[in-house]
Order: sequence, then structure tokens, then C-alpha cells
Amino acid sequence: MEDNVKKSAEVYLFGQILGTHSFMLGEEFLRPDEYFEIKEYFFLPGGETGTAATVLDSLGVSVRMAGTWIGTEVAPLIKSFYENKKVDITPLKLWEEDKGVMDYVIITGKVRTPMGRFQTLFSSGKRWWNIPNEDDIKDCKVAAIDPYFGEESLLAMEICMRHGIPYVTIDTRHDSPLHKNAAINIISHECTDIQYPGMAVEEVMALMQKETDGLTIITQGEGEMIYARKGEEIYRMKAFKVDVKSTLGAGDTFKAGCTYALLHGFSDEDTVRFASAASAEAISVFPLPLNPPTLEGIEKRIKGMAGP
Repeated sequence: MEDNVKKSAEVYLFGQILGTHSFMLGEEFLRPDEYFEIKEYFFLPGGETGTAATVLDSLGVSVRMAGTWIGTEVAPLIKSFYENKKVDITPLKLWEEDKGVMDYVIITGKVRTPMGRFQTLFSSGKRWWNIPNEDDIKDCKVAAIDPYFGEESLLAMEICMRHGIPYVTIDTRHDSPLHKNAAINIISHECTDIQYPGMAVEEVMALMQKETDGLTIITQGEGEMIYARKGEEIYRMKAFKVDVKSTLGAGDTFKAGCTYALLHGFSDEDTVRFASAASAEAISVFPLPLNPPTLEGIEKRIKGMAGP
């Protein structure tokens, strides 16, 4: 992005970078034709990649991110928020013809409803995101690639493979090249519900295992996580118990935790535990971008020193 100086980076992130309008209500969620008071409101960076960048910076990791074009209303937010962080935003393009991609999220504790115009944007037939640049990627140690940008997501994958850079991805089907070549693929219960309706998570895992040498993790919200590699048994881990303030950014933080673990060479078990603890830290606060998980908080939670 113009007027920014390129910073060195350990991690390359490619995906959605948004301006998120978040509205925290009281104890009850919206009902038709009734008035509800907004307790807290924030306009902060969001999206799978934007949130992951914020979390990784808090964990002491330097990041370079690319993806969504940054429109005229979102650009000042992104520039000011990351100005003094270890986040390089120079690959981002200013979208001068648009206010930028934003979402609007209504939150009441464990319940949230996001709204936006993603279907309109994706159906436009036009590209509104960066083309990955080899110079932005080749010197990084690990990457995280979101699957939503089609050929450009695959190009980021190809550049990573060319330079021997392992990467994390999310919600990627078993028959996708992104899954087959990933170091870690994180599958949410939303993905299994949509992509594999009626199938047990163990059946989905079996499909995933056959197609990659990487680690597959299937999360289930508050439920048990399962994880495995090709030829291995399926391992299970319970999620941390949390006094939930807001679930916004939970999955994005889990991805950031896995990326941190990949960067530092964690075992599979430690990777899942670290990412789960990071996610638990994230949902215990609001808003997440102003209160991102810290290594100290994650370590305390893992040791059973945090949470309700």
C-alpha cells in the first residue's frame, strides 16, 4: 500500500482482510419488530487473514499480508491499525473506486450473525483481490493461504511449494490441491455441514487422510476436535471451557495458532492444543483486535491457570 515501508516477515498471509463493524448487544439476540440496545460498537480490522495477522503480531511474529483490495473507507483503518505493528501491508492495493469490503456482525455472547455483500462481490465476475507476488513470499518461513480466491489462492500455493515454504489452509475440500499440499488444513463444522452433509466427522477425516501427508484438524465449536495424518489413527482433544464473551474471530485465531505452531515446529498434539488455547483466549474477550491473545495467556490456559 502506498506511503508504507516494506517490513521483513516470517509469515505470509493471503486471504480476506476487511473492515468489521461489530455490534455487541445485551443478553438477548434480535427479534423482529423489537428495539435492542447496542452495548458496544467497534470498527476494526477483521477477516480470516486480517484477524490472523493481528493475533500473530500479538504472539511476536512478523507478518506480511495480501488479499482483499482495501477501499477508501477501509484503507485508513488498516493503515493506522497496523502502523506500529509487525505487519507489512505493502502488498495491499488501494481500491479507489469502492469504500472497501466490510462486514457487519451482531453479537450476543455465543451467538453472532454476520452480514455483508460477499455473494454480490464474488458473483460480479471481477477480481477484487491481489495477485500473489513471488517477492512477497519467497523469503518467508511459513504461510497461511485462504481458499476463497480461486486461481490466486492456488498461485500462492505454487509459489510456496517452489520455495519449500509450508503453509496452513482452512475449510479446503479433500480433493483440492490446496489440501493435498498443505502442512495443515483446518476444517470447521460449518465446512463439514455444507461440503459433507450427512457424513460423520470420522468419515470426512478418512477422506482427508487419504489425500495428503499433512495434518488435518476438524473442529466442532465447543465439541471435541479430531486430528490425524495419512495412515494414522484419529486423535481427539476436548476444547477448553470458556466463559464466552464473543465468538467473533475464534476460527481465525485457531488458524493463527496453527501457523505459529508450524513456524516453531510443534508436534501435532501441541499444535492442536496451542491453537485451541489461543482460540479460547480470543472468545473470552471483546473486541478481539484490541485484546488479542498473548503467549502468556495461552500458556496459562494450557496449564489450567485461566478460564472459568
